[in-house]
Amino acid sequence: MKLAEALIAVKRAQQRDGEVFTCFLATGFTPLHLISFLGAELAQSFPEQKIAVQQGLYGDLPGNVNRLAKSGRDAGAVLIEWADLDARLGIRSSAAWSPSIHADIVKTVAAQTLQIQRAIEEASGKMPVIVSFPTLPLPPISYVSGYQTSAFETDLTSTLHSLRSHLSQNDRVRILSAQRLEMLSPLSERHDVESELSAGFPYKLAHASVLANLIALLIRKPVPKKGLITDLDDTVWRGILGEVGIDGVSWDLDHHSQMHAFYQKLLGSLAAEGVLIAIASKNEKSFVETALARKDLAVPSNIFFPLEVSWRPKSEAVGRILKTWNIGADAVVFIDDSPLELAEVKASHPGVECIQFPTKDAAAIYRLCWLLRDLFGKSAIMEEDAIRAQSIRRAHEAASGAESTGSQPPGFLDDLDAQTTFHLDKVPVDPRAFELVNKTNQFNLNGKRYTESSWQNYLQDPSSVLLVASYTDKFGPLGKIAVLAGKHDGKKLVVDTWVMSCRAFSRRIESLTLEELFAKCAVDEIEFDFVKTERNSPLREFLAELLGAEPSGRCVVSRRTLESRSRLTREPQEIANG
Repeated sequence: MKLAEALIAVKRAQQRDGEVFTCFLATGFTPLHLISFLGAELAQSFPEQKIAVQQGLYGDLPGNVNRLAKSGRDAGAVLIEWADLDARLGIRSSAAWSPSIHADIVKTVAAQTLQIQRAIEEASGKMPVIVSFPTLPLPPISYVSGYQTSAFETDLTSTLHSLRSHLSQNDRVRILSAQRLEMLSPLSERHDVESELSAGFPYKLAHASVLANLIALLIRKPVPKKGLITDLDDTVWRGILGEVGIDGVSWDLDHHSQMHAFYQKLLGSLAAEGVLIAIASKNEKSFVETALARKDLAVPSNIFFPLEVSWRPKSEAVGRILKTWNIGADAVVFIDDSPLELAEVKASHPGVECIQFPTKDAAAIYRLCWLLRDLFGKSAIMEEDAIRAQSIRRAHEAASGAESTGSQPPGFLDDLDAQTTFHLDKVPVDPRAFELVNKTNQFNLNGKRYTESSWQNYLQDPSSVLLVASYTDKFGPLGKIAVLAGKHDGKKLVVDTWVMSCRAFSRRIESLTLEELFAKCAVDEIEFDFVKTERNSPLREFLAELLGAEPSGRCVVSRRTLESRSRLTREPQEIANG
């Protein structure tokens, strides 16, 4: 992004009518143009909100990190450069250099990093904190040549490695990747000596732009994609299966097709992290099954589900996969080597992200795998990620059995041995609850989304209530599948947020949740802040059935209404209270 573009974007964001998203930028140097770049990037990340970037005091990084902890902002970013840890490591200091001061500099840096660590930990309890470690080179202070690493440099970097390792264990602290930064902004193109001397701003504009982009990505944390649909020929393997045969397709060094094995390994890694992986291929299914059974495949073939193999249009295969997974098209990536197939799928499923596989271009395949890592990346793997694919397989098998008989068997729900467990705890903040609230669309009360800090502030309100439901039955666990949040208002509970995973539909968990809420919160009425969205028809239909009329705006359900409905429609299900 150019500086002029950033300034225009910031000005436009200031004219918005939405709420203000605030970020505190803690640096020891003058942030100058970095504030403009960051404001512009945040304006793109939060298109409905005004943006305010606040800065601290010049030359006081530890103090600014302490101010961050007390700022009450939505997010914070801490940028550490060597001169912030000891002024003698910067070009604006006139302090003399000599080997005799090296030990004292190391000692000073260690003390400063400890102080910064404590302040970051305090701040991370109130907001997400982004941390960038030194991006500029050390000055030529050591007595060894510049092409040799000195013990002095090793001691300094070791201190920061220790801080980085410690902070990386905190899921509220996100550390900017030095490797990604090096890919986008080479070390030799970062330092603006003239600007640092004249204005206290040490970065070239291009480097500041890259830093701002990465910081904004870490603040916003794009919602990860859920599923990947891949072609087979010239993607998962090199060659056309129908032409070269089962033994003719390859993914190894001998056949110059090793990058297909690299792609396979990435698919296996994604599957192990909870990403759904399916195949859409124009082929003979028996040939495909035999090829996938080859023992030299770089991943277990059972990661692929479902296998949609036929000679019909790929858009039809993608449609069936989306139905089986029961997820939105915008949560899916489709990979194929053919531009024609990609265009055909995109025309039928505009929400799917379609990406061409660059066959016979090893460097491009390598870049593609990095892109996929970004699209599916997450900060942590939760229990629900590990069981997602299995639960979808089981649900598909159960649904297929029901379809074969033409209807759901009588007493089907009674035979599930279902157990729904409810948790009413707000501390510590449940990351799965926050994830569900911000990514669920179909069973969603009003489409309301939260930033991490606004969600935490909501839960810190003494009047607030958070109910999280987990579910398991004889087919296995689904994990945490529903979240309801509201606030007490006398003998009434006002529900601001209610979401449920689509994997939990048709199990009558909705009524159980309300019954639990009435029982635990000792209220006579529950008022729902309902807003109709393009995709929340399942919740709207549930409320319409409960109320006997289409929901609109604030709608109220009484304890008596729910009890009356439950006596008429509820089938037995065991409830466990946690």
